[in-house]
Amino acid sequence: MIYFKQSVLISLTLFTASFLQACSQYPSINTISYAQNNRNLTLTGSSTIKPLVVAIAKRYQAKYPNVRINVKTGGSSQGIKDASEGNVDIGMVSRSLKAKEKHLLPFTIAKDGISVLIHKNNPIKSLTNKQIVDIYTNKINNWRQVGGKNAPIFVVSKAENHSTGKLFAKFFQMPIKDISADKIIGDNPEAIAAVNENPNTIAYVSIGAAEYDIVHGAPLKLLPIEGVAATIANVKNGTFPLSRPLNLVTNSTPIGLKKDFIDFARSEKVYDLVREQSFVPTKSESTL
Repeated sequence: MIYFKQSVLISLTLFTASFLQACSQYPSINTISYAQNNRNLTLTGSSTIKPLVVAIAKRYQAKYPNVRINVKTGGSSQGIKDASEGNVDIGMVSRSLKAKEKHLLPFTIAKDGISVLIHKNNPIKSLTNKQIVDIYTNKINNWRQVGGKNAPIFVVSKAENHSTGKLFAKFFQMPIKDISADKIIGDNPEAIAAVNENPNTIAYVSIGAAEYDIVHGAPLKLLPIEGVAATIANVKNGTFPLSRPLNLVTNSTPIGLKKDFIDFARSEKVYDLVREQSFVPTKSESTL
């Protein structure tokens, strides 16, 4: 009888150990059933956030090889639309939510700023707010008019569904429909490439995206806004006037794999990735 009890106890112990080992393969022991049925996550939205989320996703998938995370762009408006309609698990939105979007839940993973970008060889060191507006509304169309070389200004702007363009226009109190651009682009890499290729180009971009490329040798220059240098350090200390949160958004309280990934993306485990992308880490808040 004693032998029988010992055998039962050993079997129960082995079963428990095997069960816990199997559970550890999933992101959260408390949500095993959810994770078993949902091993895929899809995110769409902001091109500013995408490189950071891709880096976070790679680290997460290295920890949980059974999980697949797909990250697509399309702009913050697309992220809002897809998350609202339930077409994706998580939207990526590089701004604060508007009043009409309060049905969504935002989870900030980093902070960033927006500034004007020109070529490193352009002698211009700063532009006033009025000069920036006049350039983007075609009232100024030669660099000589603002103290630069005698060369036409090639104006690059973002597509209307991108929050970067909306925030830029709103900050400078300029209707986005009044912008007169020589080229409309979709994301930060396109804007950066345009300035790289043509020294007479002006664009506006994520400070983090531009700083990352500048550090890696790109011939670019970020201009100050209202006398404040366009640096991640100034975004971090709150002195840069044109800054924004980088958010992941969901249409309901996240659970299971979705919650675990968002928690991971907001944790200190990825702060190094946030800094590598030249963004500002934000401390995770207990909002889930």
